[in-house]
Amino acid sequence: MAAQSKSTSGQDRAAVGAGASICGLPEQPPRQLDPELHPGRSAAIVDGDRKWVSGTTLRYYYFGADEFEWDRRRFRWGGGAAQQRVVEEAFAAWSAIGIGIDFEKVDRPSEAEIRIGFVHGDGSWSWLGRRILDEPTTARTMNFGWDLTGDLDTAIHEIGHTLGMPHEHQNPFSGIVWDEDAVYRELAKPPNSWSRDKTFHNILRKLPESSVSGSKWDPNSVMHYPFDAGLIQVPSKYRSQALVPAGGLSAADKRWAKQWYPTVGKRIRSLEPFRSEPVSLDEGEQTQFLVEPTATRRYRFRTFGPADTVLVLFEDVDGQWRFRSGDDDSGFDRNAEFDLKLFAGRRYRLHVRLYWAGDSGDFGVVMF
Repeated sequence: MAAQSKSTSGQDRAAVGAGASICGLPEQPPRQLDPELHPGRSAAIVDGDRKWVSGTTLRYYYFGADEFEWDRRRFRWGGGAAQQRVVEEAFAAWSAIGIGIDFEKVDRPSEAEIRIGFVHGDGSWSWLGRRILDEPTTARTMNFGWDLTGDLDTAIHEIGHTLGMPHEHQNPFSGIVWDEDAVYRELAKPPNSWSRDKTFHNILRKLPESSVSGSKWDPNSVMHYPFDAGLIQVPSKYRSQALVPAGGLSAADKRWAKQWYPTVGKRIRSLEPFRSEPVSLDEGEQTQFLVEPTATRRYRFRTFGPADTVLVLFEDVDGQWRFRSGDDDSGFDRNAEFDLKLFAGRRYRLHVRLYWAGDSGDFGVVMF
């Protein structure tokens, strides 16, 4: 790990209302579900649809100084070595928690799920969770819009978005009451110069209760903005004092990350052709199966039973698990299913994350 950059803290971190540049999460439309779905089923799907499956390796790429984007004018995407070192420390901070997600640097954008630019003036942002997969491989999924030297928290924050974590100050259970006119005025000023719509989306809008795990507000979360005194009316103490997170990953950040992404054990069940395997999980949990085919041919994988799941297959390639195929059946009256040619003598792993499985939590998995 590189030498530690000084994380922003309650003593040195500028707050909204004090000239701070802050993260602008790109707006994306809410997932549209059948209004006839059971409310519990809908809530489980909305809560889980941005998460990865544990055991995933997220590969990241830094755009070089000679790479550009055309949008009326040309922007240099690349950042210097000092900026990249801060981002490396941020990846290391998430890895140090012991979550079931690995990060790996690659040298081609086509190999990366996370593609990082350093376009100053475009703000700092990341797409949320698995939404990054919708972007073409020539596009950024994360950007840092100012000098990161001494600002490790911004890099940790944006990686948190990529892991599926929203802004904590938009937690519907926070009880925050804003001075909305003051917030709009402050964010309209430089350095952010945000529109009212962008300010509403990133600050004032409360997330749906069904879209957040847990109910306790964490003002020290690295996913929480700092706010200057007077922008928050309730809790009343923030009328006269700033709300500034302590800096770095909070205890709650670490607890939720480990709950979302438990590590994958080395001992997992084998999945054999034509033999169904029963599965019993709680909402948000996952399990894995080892697949070692003895014949080279196309195989079909599917779940059965009243389950909304994400089904993902990885292949062991030179000791690294690489994504091969997957399916998400959540919200539809069908089961997750895909087929793929597998090769005898190679090793594969099938990962299953449960959104919802009716009253029992029981369903099955089969390959044939």
